[in-house]
Amino acid sequence: MSLSFALLLAGLAVVLALGSSGVALFAGREPRVLRAAAMPLLGLAGVAATLAGLFALLGDGSASTTLPLGLPWMPWHLRVDALSGFFLLVIGLVTCAVGLYGPSYVRGFESGRDSLIALGGFTGLFLAGMLLVVLADDAFLFMVAWELMSLSSYFLVAFQHENAANRRAAFLYLLMAHIGGLAILLGFGVLAAFGHGFDFDAMRAAELSPLWASLAFALAFLGFGMKAGLVPLHAWLPEAHPVAPSHISALMSGVMLKVAVYGFIRVVYDLVGQVQWQWGVVLLAVGSVSALMGVLFALMQTDLKRLLAYSSVENLGIIFIALGLGLLFQGTDHPTLAALAFVAALYHVINHALFKGLLFLGAGAIQHSAHERDLEQMGGLLRRMPWTGYFFLVGCVSISALPPFNGFVSEWLTFQAALQAWQLESGVLRSLIPIASAVLALTGALVAATFVKVYGVAFLGQARSRHVRRARPVPHGMRAGLGLLAALCLLFGVLPTQIIALIDPVAELMVGSGVPQAGAQGWLWLTPIAPETASYSAPFSVLLLALIAGFAIWWFRRGTVRRIRRCDPWDCGFAPPDPHMQYTATSFAQPIRRVFALLFEIEESRPPFEDAAPRYRLRIGDRAWGLIYQPVARAVESASRRVVRLQSGNVRVYLGWTLATLLVLLWIIS
Repeated sequence: MSLSFALLLAGLAVVLALGSSGVALFAGREPRVLRAAAMPLLGLAGVAATLAGLFALLGDGSASTTLPLGLPWMPWHLRVDALSGFFLLVIGLVTCAVGLYGPSYVRGFESGRDSLIALGGFTGLFLAGMLLVVLADDAFLFMVAWELMSLSSYFLVAFQHENAANRRAAFLYLLMAHIGGLAILLGFGVLAAFGHGFDFDAMRAAELSPLWASLAFALAFLGFGMKAGLVPLHAWLPEAHPVAPSHISALMSGVMLKVAVYGFIRVVYDLVGQVQWQWGVVLLAVGSVSALMGVLFALMQTDLKRLLAYSSVENLGIIFIALGLGLLFQGTDHPTLAALAFVAALYHVINHALFKGLLFLGAGAIQHSAHERDLEQMGGLLRRMPWTGYFFLVGCVSISALPPFNGFVSEWLTFQAALQAWQLESGVLRSLIPIASAVLALTGALVAATFVKVYGVAFLGQARSRHVRRARPVPHGMRAGLGLLAALCLLFGVLPTQIIALIDPVAELMVGSGVPQAGAQGWLWLTPIAPETASYSAPFSVLLLALIAGFAIWWFRRGTVRRIRRCDPWDCGFAPPDPHMQYTATSFAQPIRRVFALLFEIEESRPPFEDAAPRYRLRIGDRAWGLIYQPVARAVESASRRVVRLQSGNVRVYLGWTLATLLVLLWIIS
């Protein structure tokens, strides 16, 4: 009963998302309708998706239905199980926050030339596409929903299309999205050929040889990995996410990338089913490179939204490290350890959705109030936007994996799974996993440095520009969206045993085993392996932090009972400090940039100026462009020039090519 109700609620979420799109499209140029109707409908769709996900996770089995849509011989099949329920929950939570945040944020676009009709209409279609991807139970509906999600998000990336950089980013995103979609379609083709059908039940029954199973895995990994932004397929992500409106960036980074993770899990764990440990090695290698390169590029950035986009590359790398551990343990007949790694991956999926959504919405609040994205122009925002600063700090602490917030739990679970490598029989695998663990530990340290830089430069110190000095607190709706995600970051960090109990049915469905021992010592203690192996108590961490904070407040206030005269300290006669004397974002990252210089394309110069002060110039490029993308682009351009020569304008040449083509086709047929 609960799963049927979950399917009904999920369908209601899709209808509300389409209703939000329809209201925006038929509202004309009246901006109040977008704020008063379209965005609230989007928030209600998020509430419905959240409830559907909870009912699906608390239920047992699955519920499915068939809609008389699509093709006459291929109707649409919808299905809800524990896996789709979990990702419905992920989509719903972030969408609820966007529904609260959006009305106040889009007010800033009302005075511009950009089309609010397009913004509201394509946002609803984008959400509907993501929901349908999660609900699809056949390859035809899956690909239709996937293309709906990709095309609608393309128009959202190109929302402010007057800027040439935005058009370039949107085109790159669309191009790579369709290349990834083609790989996914070919993967479904392999499964459908052996299963003799396009519905997922037929694909599950397909008997694949190890070679064909590996081919299906490779195609799925290529297609979904490209959408997830894994290195070296990440080029579109730091270009597209920064140029979209900030609430769309939160949906793209916090939710759309997780829909790609859902697709990968659905195909590899559910449809292919014949897991091989070699696949885990591939995921470990690619995930480790993505995590390390993502955080290094994030640390080098001064554009706040571009920094957050590269950080998503790093976090998706962590998720695929955990998935790689799960495949490796499952392929070597360690189901309990595979379930632990799988739960760690899903825990980080929802954690990243929450804190990355919070950080992108916080970046949007800064841009809305201070009209600035460049860290070098910020400073002192905590004094001008205190609530935004506090909520943004929660996001920074969460993404840095510090207790008692949620990021710590999922990364700690990933380490606990990796520490069980001694149970593997292969010495090579026992050596490989510690290397990936060391990369993950280095990544964690660099993430902490990155967000110390972000928060210190943006919110502390003195304002570096006029826009920032004039910043004011954001409206209450935007604060409510930020506050909801900040509260969830704390809740998911303080109650890990309850969250794992929600995720456990997904692990049992996909891996065949759960982690019931995680809460065996009660809700206060998290024991993923056994109490004598490792344990963690988040509530005690909160209590300890509260005691330390209370003691610190008492210590500093006990000496201020008497009236104290405050004045500037003696400065040895030097001039008072100004904003130009502060540490900049570029200088903060300079030592690490020197250490990892070989990984970047760095152009650093200080050209001499005779009539003006010298200016320091720094450009940091991605080597993937020169090694992968530019050679492909040059090859395509060269092929295009050769093809153009065929268009000579001579009818006899055209007839000759037509005759040659006809002869080749006749030879092939014969």
